[in-house]
Amino acid sequence: MFIQLIQGRPADAGELRSALGRWARELSPGAPGWLGTTAGLTEDGQFVAVVRFASREAAQRNADRPEQTQWWIETAKLFAGEVVFHDCVRVHQYLDGGSDSAGFVQVIQGRTRDPERMSEIVRRTERDLAAFRPDLIGGIIALHEADGYTETAYFTSEKEAREGERKQPPPELRGPLEEWMGLFEGRPAYVDLREPWLYSPGA
Repeated sequence: MFIQLIQGRPADAGELRSALGRWARELSPGAPGWLGTTAGLTEDGQFVAVVRFASREAAQRNADRPEQTQWWIETAKLFAGEVVFHDCVRVHQYLDGGSDSAGFVQVIQGRTRDPERMSEIVRRTERDLAAFRPDLIGGIIALHEADGYTETAYFTSEKEAREGERKQPPPELRGPLEEWMGLFEGRPAYVDLREPWLYSPGA
């Protein structure tokens, strides 16, 4: 899997959401390898999108299409200021991965001292994590330049996610979770998408 992260501040959030919806309806059928998009706005008006492709090559073929270029030229005008992109070839899914059934999505960003160890901990604890947090549908870990890290976690609802956060992990998870948090350089940033915009092929 290949992930493209897009972040910026829209000048008009409604028009931006309409533009993404139009892409999903009209342009996505011509983008083989597109697996889905998770996007939305934070409370302070920042936009974030996590676009999933089967491979870097599929993403590049989409980017090379004239209709894609024209769509982006028009869509870029909807932002107030710089738009930041991160292309991620090192991607790990856990549980059900990205899900259109999520009622709440949390994006966690930071830098990690050991990205491979972080991914290994998630793989090793996946079964225990599913039992401990039934509110967690799945997630995607994307590693980008300079040891940057973005995790997109999909929850059944914000209410259930907050209740899950307050639970004490069982002994078999406590150590791995502490080690996982210790791999961050500094404190990670948590971005809440309380009304996620979710798109996938055929939806």
